[in-house]
Amino acid sequence: MDNAQKGGQQARRAALLCQNKRFWLYLDHRWRAKHHLTPEQYPNGTHQLAGATRWLRKACGIQSRAELDHNDEAAAMLEKVLAAYSKWERGQRRAGQ
Repeated sequence: MDNAQKGGQQARRAALLCQNKRFWLYLDHRWRAKHHLTPEQYPNGTHQLAGATRWLRKACGIQSRAELDHNDEAAAMLEKVLAAYSKWERGQRRAGQ
């Protein structure tokens, strides 16, 4: 029998987030702010699916999204990421972007 952890709801949420092009844009904005870069230095569209997936796994301290359903600390970090992304989206809507 395979002992590999199976992903559930949290893994699916993470997969959908990483497939979201708006999340990629959020990561681009976040990276620019963190490193004091301009859009010319780090343009929108730099993060895509693979980069978003790597970033989320690193942020949550996991090797596989399936771990999110078995690691409470990683799941809590996913919630923080989702909250920060949602806050950014609200700000973008208020700014008309």
